[in-house]
Amino acid sequence: MIPRILVIAGSDSGGGAGIQADLKTIAMLGGHGMTAITAITAQNTLGVSAVELVPPAMVIAQMEAVIGDIGIDAIKIGMIGSAETAHAVADRLTSLQGMPIVFDPVMVATSGSVLAAQDTIAAFDRLMALATLVTPNLPEIAALGGDAGALAKRTGAAVLVKGGHGEDDRIVDRLIRPDGTQTSWEDERIHTPHNHGTGCTLASAIATGLGTGMALADAISRARAYVRRALLAAPGLGAGHGPMGFLPEEQQPS
Repeated sequence: MIPRILVIAGSDSGGGAGIQADLKTIAMLGGHGMTAITAITAQNTLGVSAVELVPPAMVIAQMEAVIGDIGIDAIKIGMIGSAETAHAVADRLTSLQGMPIVFDPVMVATSGSVLAAQDTIAAFDRLMALATLVTPNLPEIAALGGDAGALAKRTGAAVLVKGGHGEDDRIVDRLIRPDGTQTSWEDERIHTPHNHGTGCTLASAIATGLGTGMALADAISRARAYVRRALLAAPGLGAGHGPMGFLPEEQQPS
């Protein structure tokens, strides 16, 4: 059966990140994407100009609609919107024992726009405790305490620290499991301004892999390769951080 992936995240009107990037990624990797939209943003490649939060009850109603009918094989959580929504989502997910969950703790957009208030970040603990994998970038892991090993041990979730915000010409991503074991991936940096939505795309690609039954490290490896090819396929849209190229896996440049 086609993997059914529920995405709980915000909408990006520019189509490069958020729900729009999630759905494109899931489809390109052979899955069926479904959504519980937490926020509507007015944004483009230059930044976010407005955010409207969806009431928590409506977020849960979207989740219930697809869980009760279509069913789900994995969940990706992105921009959560508010502390109230984070707690409501955590309450609902508690009953889904054994469900693969990838949580991308979105705090700041690629453009620099803040997408999570302090009380929302404080509520992340409940979602991380339910997650299979948490995927912070370097600024996000710093905001979450700075110690990925301690975070993994405390929450019980594996932590993938993404190195894209570093300064080196090579990017190192590190997976730290709750038992302290680690796996790392290293690649040459792809220099491009058209990198909007990399975090969303990576997390959705990993969730799609987990939804098909792939092992965590294998799902991460495939997702990283997909993001790198998408960066190379970027169409060059907009005057700022443009979207990547969402192409079927077999059509992407190597």
